[in-house]
Amino acid sequence: MDNQFFKNIESKTGVNMDEVLKLANSLQNANFKDEKTVRQIIRKVAKIANRPVSREMENKMVQTIIKDGSKLDMNTIAEMMNKKP
Repeated sequence: MDNQFFKNIESKTGVNMDEVLKLANSLQNANFKDEKTVRQIIRKVAKIANRPVSREMENKMVQTIIKDGSKLDMNTIAEMMNKKP
């Protein structure tokens, strides 16, 4: 993709595209049945999105992801973070 495309996204969202791409690459081989891995991913997404995630919400997300990890993608995590507790 064109570098200007990413710069436009960064300026509109405030999200660093390098961080998003690094996260996307790390998701490719991640074990979504491993609690430690899932927690790390949730924390990375929260940091990139600049969204606080309470311990209670993190626990719910971890359990949901571990239970159905084969259907996980970044959109799923983002949607979970946007739900009201």
